[in-house]
Amino acid sequence: MTKPYQLYYWPGIQGRGEFVRLALEEAGVPYEDVARLKKGMPAMMASLDGDAVDHPSFAPPVLRAGELLIGQTANILLFIGAHHGLAPRAEQGRLWAHQLQLTVADIVNEAHDTHHPISTNLYYEDQKKEARARARDFTAQRIPKFLDYFEGVLQRNPGRGSYMVGSRLSYVDLSLFQLMEGLRYAFPKAMAQLEPSYPGLVALHAMVQARPRIAAYLASKRRIPFNEDGIFRHYPELEK
Repeated sequence: MTKPYQLYYWPGIQGRGEFVRLALEEAGVPYEDVARLKKGMPAMMASLDGDAVDHPSFAPPVLRAGELLIGQTANILLFIGAHHGLAPRAEQGRLWAHQLQLTVADIVNEAHDTHHPISTNLYYEDQKKEARARARDFTAQRIPKFLDYFEGVLQRNPGRGSYMVGSRLSYVDLSLFQLMEGLRYAFPKAMAQLEPSYPGLVALHAMVQARPRIAAYLASKRRIPFNEDGIFRHYPELEK
């Protein structure tokens, strides 16, 4: 690396960009969170502009690594994992990690849709009734379905249940940490009831949280707090 990576993501939320931030922080890779810098928003928007770049992304996050401009969270993590020791070396293992990350993306999308079940073009306040119905189904049916799957993967891993992929930390472990954090924030009552059924995921979350670089990041100003503008939002009325 001759210059820091440049991460393009919305400056006021964790969102999907947080999965990338966690990987960069754990890998100890220098990076700039461009939109949080002075005059950074125009640079971020340029990464989405087909007249300005050859391979524009549909939406952030976007990572610039030298001449590469990479979009989509799972795609960015595929790159970081391969280049910075956060994914298996063998192709089969890399594809397995990518598959798991895409499954994480599925539940993240569903979490988002609990507060925007009709349209992202409408305010939450315009779809509260539908949001309550969607949230009830999400907490009762969908969260357990996904966590059952991830817990099963973890327990069947030859790494003896410590990691999601192989015998060492990967970006998938970091993403499962963020998923658990987000669900705890958005649906604390539901997660308090569900977590005893998922001891492996709870232990994985604690393990990632205690890693020196992650702990330092979480305690720093670089970690944007959860808020009601991001993907994981806490609306108490959605847990009634």
